[in-house]
Amino acid sequence: MDSSVGGPIASRLRRPSWRDPRLMIGIVLVASSVALGSWLVSSAQVTTGVYAVRDTLVPGAAVGPGQLEVVQVRLDPAQAARYVTADADLPDGAVALRVVATGELLPRDVLGAAADVDVRPVPIGLDTEPADGVVAGALVDLWSVPPQSSASGSTTGTGASSTPVLLADHVTVSQVARPSGSFSVGGRTVVHVLVPVTALPDVLAALAGDGTTQVMLVPGSGV
Repeated sequence: MDSSVGGPIASRLRRPSWRDPRLMIGIVLVASSVALGSWLVSSAQVTTGVYAVRDTLVPGAAVGPGQLEVVQVRLDPAQAARYVTADADLPDGAVALRVVATGELLPRDVLGAAADVDVRPVPIGLDTEPADGVVAGALVDLWSVPPQSSASGSTTGTGASSTPVLLADHVTVSQVARPSGSFSVGGRTVVHVLVPVTALPDVLAALAGDGTTQVMLVPGSGV
């Protein structure tokens, strides 16, 4: 009896042909994957030249090539629109409208004209060293401290209050000159602060008075 009668017929394997649609689809998928991977790698390596700040900028500080350096960073289009790129022309006479710390990228909205700045630099000589964090760009409060009572119980200035008075809060430090610096006065540290125009009368009056003006660091704002 023929055992092959009624049994399964084995199919013979055939070598795939270049005309096989499945083979063509596979080749296309592999080629697409390779091309996509190459594009992703090359895109990740593309950088944009953007201006960064060499030293801390404070309101009213001039902004030009001397205060900036070019760094290469990877930014998406939305991020790139926020900063000044190295191929952009800086406006003539541009000044900073707010603080930009050392090493930070230069935002477009920080640039303005001198007329837009509503603060004025005021030097304050200190009898004691300020806190370590009192540096350019830090925020401080200005206090007027009346003269202390003498041994006889009298004060300089009849009827003057002995309570310290807040003159201005959260004002920006533009410079700190130590006694060895060219801006030192009488061997004292001088802190230059940017006082709002509206607070200038009180601050200048306090500096001209018999008391002292104290510079108090706003916690977390210094370096």
